[in-house]
Amino acid sequence: MAALALRCAGRRWLLARLGPSFSVPHVVPMATTAKEEMARFWEKNTQSNRPLSPHVSIYKWSLPMAMSIMHRGTGVALSLGVSLFGLAALVLPQHFPHYLAMVKSLSLGPALIYSAKFALAFPFSYHTWNGIRHLAWDMGKGFKIPQVNQSGVLVLILTLLSSAGLASM
Repeated sequence: MAALALRCAGRRWLLARLGPSFSVPHVVPMATTAKEEMARFWEKNTQSNRPLSPHVSIYKWSLPMAMSIMHRGTGVALSLGVSLFGLAALVLPQHFPHYLAMVKSLSLGPALIYSAKFALAFPFSYHTWNGIRHLAWDMGKGFKIPQVNQSGVLVLILTLLSSAGLASM
């Protein structure tokens, strides 16, 4: 509200300083509305029989494509996970050891605990190893298609090994 009042006052002051000879050009309405423009666009596309846009289904899936999508997904998952963990630490009434003891009291089997730990370690491991791969690309290394595929396989192997190692701790 204060910003609007300040802007109006500034305009009045500026117009008063420039004098009556200064004219402010009036805004001319557009010839067409957005709705009319969109109607024209869709009519033109319908008449030309062009596809709307390239769709994922027309591309042959490749390892780099899937890994790029997975890198973005693990980044979002890690960001959400850290945010939710931090929010829980702020909001929940007890400290972390209390909730850890609650999980231990459930007497879950070792296979289930290992699987849960692996599921938590996987996004971290994948995003880390693939981030290192991206750093190599930033240095201009590994851009040839065979190298891209080999580094992708290496990232997946390192991810599985490090996730298994972290889960076994």
